[in-house]
Amino acid sequence: MGGPKRVTRSLETWDSKRWPAEVDALRRVLLDCGLEESIKWNKLCYSKDGKNIGIIQEMKSVLAFMFFKGALLTDAKGLLRKPGENSNSGRRFEFTALDEVAELGVTIQSYVEEAIAIAKAGLKVGKAVTVVPEEVLAKFAEDQAFKAAFVALTPGRQRGYNLYFGGAKSAEARERRIEKYSAKILSGKGFHDR
Repeated sequence: MGGPKRVTRSLETWDSKRWPAEVDALRRVLLDCGLEESIKWNKLCYSKDGKNIGIIQEMKSVLAFMFFKGALLTDAKGLLRKPGENSNSGRRFEFTALDEVAELGVTIQSYVEEAIAIAKAGLKVGKAVTVVPEEVLAKFAEDQAFKAAFVALTPGRQRGYNLYFGGAKSAEARERRIEKYSAKILSGKGFHDR
């Protein structure tokens, strides 16, 4: 027996339960920019010439349009928000009412034009620099197998562990976290892997 069945949606049957009017208005703005609309990751995704530009995110308290390379946008008006504290590249507009989408329509289009230019130029967001906690470095020195397994992890998995380990307030707590996750690291699994 597998897990729950994955529900896929098509553009023809797309509907929003939480933000129907706002999503419809946002879709019109984005399609007027000449973007191609598709469904990726079970969300409305927008691209230009095969390059992903942004995605609509429906959440309980906010509707968002996130630019995949939003960190590269000028954002002189300071309208874009990071999706999370440790987000490196994505930046998004957040809406809580239909009139906000309407008020920002022209602004959204100018940001989309800039995002398309960034995609066409092939610009990339720089890699996030994550500090490796001292306790991890100490573990490397005492356990070569741990060090080899950690270095073999993907950069994203390494970053996830370093953020989690470094988030503890005391050295003792950081050491406990490292010990707790050592077996996962040695088996090549990331922080969120089962």
